[in-house]
Amino acid sequence: MTTEARSCAIDLLLGAYRSGEPIEPLTERFPALNVDDAYAIQVGQVQRWLAEGAVIKGHKVGLSSAVMQRQIGVDQPDFGHLTDAMFFLESQPIDWSAFLAPKVEPEIAFVLGKSLAGPGVTVAEAMAAVAFVTPALEIIDSRIRDWKIKLVDTIADNASSGAVVLGSTAVPLAQVDVRLVGGVLHRNGELVGSGAGGAVLGSPLNALVWLANTLGPRGVVLEAGHVVLPGSVTAAVPVTAGDVVTAAFGGLGSVTAKFTKNGGTR
Repeated sequence: MTTEARSCAIDLLLGAYRSGEPIEPLTERFPALNVDDAYAIQVGQVQRWLAEGAVIKGHKVGLSSAVMQRQIGVDQPDFGHLTDAMFFLESQPIDWSAFLAPKVEPEIAFVLGKSLAGPGVTVAEAMAAVAFVTPALEIIDSRIRDWKIKLVDTIADNASSGAVVLGSTAVPLAQVDVRLVGGVLHRNGELVGSGAGGAVLGSPLNALVWLANTLGPRGVVLEAGHVVLPGSVTAAVPVTAGDVVTAAFGGLGSVTAKFTKNGGTR
């Protein structure tokens, strides 16, 4: 893929953010698009955001559970960047119209107390770097029309990132076995999903290790204070204006997101 083609893809995706109109799959327009190209396109967008004043506040691991891989039709995880503009306050209004085709995922979020730099990070080192875990809702979104995505489409589109709502409880990692934590997802009071931490690569910690060791060769360090979303314990659930979604995790507490047609609160 040429530099010009990558630049075109970046402009197309950023244009979708501005206009609110999705684009056709990048894999249709750029048949030669590969994983390295896709990550270069993702980073190109992030660099534009940083130039406009955005701040990186963490990363997400996407497609790390079998249920999400089946839902999207891929066989490996990916990662994306989380900026300050993506974080919303729990139980406060979130403007649904700011997204194109939002879906919600329940996750066990890690907040780092120490930096992690791969390659070579072990599970023990990852555990030692975690300050605490908290329930989270990730709002995934796609700038690709109708979610018609292949792996490289979603990678280029910042791993289909949209927004994050963190819970208000902070639980030390030593007090919980994240593999065994069960979670349920309710939308407007109706149970729409359930799962456990072990659905995420066998343990959410494995996703954290994978992320650190994947970013390390790219020169990226997971910083202290940053949030890492390791992946969803259930399939993603679509949401619309007026929906109230709550994820509850055993031993961790719950987190709620409310969607409205009006302005949101970060």
